[in-house]
Amino acid sequence: MVNTVKLYQALLRATMKLAGLRPRKIEIEPGTIMNFWAPTQSQNNTKNAVVFLHGFVGDGMMTWHLQVLALAKKYAVYVPDLLFFGSSATGDSRRTVDFQAECVAKGLLALGLQRCTVVGFSYGGMVAFKLAELQPELVESVVATCSIPAMTESMSKECLEKLGCPTWSELLLPNSVSGVKKAVGSHRLPRIPNRVFKDSLEVIFNNKKEKAELLEAFVIPDKDFTLPEYSQKVHLVCGKEDKMFSVETMKEFKQ
Repeated sequence: MVNTVKLYQALLRATMKLAGLRPRKIEIEPGTIMNFWAPTQSQNNTKNAVVFLHGFVGDGMMTWHLQVLALAKKYAVYVPDLLFFGSSATGDSRRTVDFQAECVAKGLLALGLQRCTVVGFSYGGMVAFKLAELQPELVESVVATCSIPAMTESMSKECLEKLGCPTWSELLLPNSVSGVKKAVGSHRLPRIPNRVFKDSLEVIFNNKKEKAELLEAFVIPDKDFTLPEYSQKVHLVCGKEDKMFSVETMKEFKQ
């Protein structure tokens, strides 16, 4: 029987190509490959560049295809798969947000990108903030959606309590259809057959060992975090009923 999610992904790949993007596998370093959806060389390289970084559920293509379709004519759009998502992987033992950001930066530079706006959702937002901190000459501005610069232990505890989950792995690495429904955050989830959720367990929620290590590494001790002084413009986006990062939390961060 055909996996419905794999079929959907095939349609999305065709859509991305119609928008003028092609998958490019970049060797960041020996044993580390990061996949980027990037403009073809024939496209006008004078366009302003936008880089989209996905969250912990799904890869770059599945998260951002609608934004690619909307923006590809006017902007040079780049959509990487973070390590252990999509077609990206590494043999390196590092699992930190810092390492993800370093790999994204090296990949973008290998593709010839010199200046860009970075848009990050959730986990991808944390990578975007770190990328801005590490590469201020590359990142012109940051748009952070439902995200903060870092997940400290106190913030992690508060968020998990709000969500009613003991660990991030239990929430974001489900083993059942009901778990998938909880992991796929939506204000009002459309009616989707259970078979689609079951198929997603095979396709989207793979590399569980490595992803569990990513989730363990992205929570840092409060004493180890100091808010950087970002030189870039930062635009914060959050939902009024966001259970993790409320409007009040975003206002505090803005202050």
